[in-house]
Amino acid sequence: MISRRKFLKLFGAAMAGGIGVVGYAFGLEPLVRLRVTHNRLSPRQWHNGPPLRIAALADFHACEPWMNARRIKQVVDRANSLNADIIVLLGDYLSGMNLVFSSLPNSELAQALSRLNAPLGVHAILGNHDWWEDEAAQKRGKGPTAVGEALKAVGIAVYENHTVRLEKDGKGFWLAGLADQWALQPNKGLTRGKHVGLDDLDGTLAQINDDAPVILMAHEPDIFPRVPDHVALTLSGHTHGGQIRFGSYSPVVPSKFGNKYAYGHIQENGSDLLVSGGLGCSILPVRFGVPPEINLIELY
Repeated sequence: MISRRKFLKLFGAAMAGGIGVVGYAFGLEPLVRLRVTHNRLSPRQWHNGPPLRIAALADFHACEPWMNARRIKQVVDRANSLNADIIVLLGDYLSGMNLVFSSLPNSELAQALSRLNAPLGVHAILGNHDWWEDEAAQKRGKGPTAVGEALKAVGIAVYENHTVRLEKDGKGFWLAGLADQWALQPNKGLTRGKHVGLDDLDGTLAQINDDAPVILMAHEPDIFPRVPDHVALTLSGHTHGGQIRFGSYSPVVPSKFGNKYAYGHIQENGSDLLVSGGLGCSILPVRFGVPPEINLIELY
């Protein structure tokens, strides 16, 4: 099977012959477009939870010029305008592209995100690129990561196998966040031959001590088949919807499940998963058929 990196490079080369399409995929869709995708969900496990508006932002991949401070400000302003009860950040704040003029400093990125505002707070997990771009963390084989510390410094809670119990209108719910499933790269630091995850699903969910409903943040959606059915909703990013998408099909998805968990709302065995198309780009600065998006999820 062709790798995502190889496919995106071939796609970029093939599109060089179509100026209009190239201009859209490299310039308009990733740089200009920004949509709000609205899902109203009623998971059976949420029957005793409060009506809740969640704004989910994933996969910034901050860099110049594709996701610079000005673009992040635009995203933050749009997210704040949605009147969400809670904002969740689903990982991959750092760039994973070679074709960039410069990366955005962690402090500048965190300061831009510090303007996010919601009554129940802003809550974050980390993604694979937040680990892969951090050489010191790779060598240690553990955190903290530089971008994680920068987010904490501006008051954004960062979850790595942790939970918190929150309340709205006198009704409680749990928010759980996993550490990254692909955190340590092959043949770097303490790992050899394969990606090593730092996620602990069982240990994270064991921290829950009552029957209030649970929302789980997990950067990669591949964890979903292992999520127990008492979790009301799993929120993920990572895939970018394939980054290149034709209708409901993406030729390459960074998941062992292919298109199964590539994008959108998925129901399986009585459980719900929402995979964001994300905001930025990885490998190449190209998006086609899956514009950058903020997800607004209403639970009722």
